[in-house]
Amino acid sequence: MTLYLIRHGQDDNSLRGGWSSSPLTPQGVSEAEALAQRILNSPNINITKVFSSDLARAKQTAEIIASKINITVELLPQFRETNNGALAGMKNDIAVIKFPGIYWNTLEWDEPYPDGESPHQFFDRISIAWNDFKNSLKDTDGNVILVTHGGVINVIYHIENKLEYSNKNKPFPIGHAEFVSFII
Repeated sequence: MTLYLIRHGQDDNSLRGGWSSSPLTPQGVSEAEALAQRILNSPNINITKVFSSDLARAKQTAEIIASKINITVELLPQFRETNNGALAGMKNDIAVIKFPGIYWNTLEWDEPYPDGESPHQFFDRISIAWNDFKNSLKDTDGNVILVTHGGVINVIYHIENKLEYSNKNKPFPIGHAEFVSFII
């Protein structure tokens, strides 16, 4: 079985993401529609299940893809992006004033966002969710899609490639509505 990890389409980059409820931008919708068409036109992909983070931008991307291939989406909140607490959905210009210098890559390993989670907590949450998810798919026929977020995919990439993970750098960036695949 092949598992396709898809990053959601473009969302509003004037806001802090994380647990934001921001939907896709019109460009993000177009990106998701183009990817859905690409999947539909690739019969060898044979998608039988579509899963998604429950945050709006991922859910919307997953629903666009799933509707093209006539599959329902199962929401998995454990695959949400980093819980950035008080910064979630905040305008960037306001966040710079209210929370100066607080960015993902400036947090110490065990330092949480205000009212959110630390890089360590995020890594542990995704590690557990990923292992549980892979185990739940052992008897699945066909291939599977999981629509999630760049930070989540970055952690999974590190786990699968047995690389040390750190929030201080992002050696595996992934664009909007792009995917990576793993043989499970």
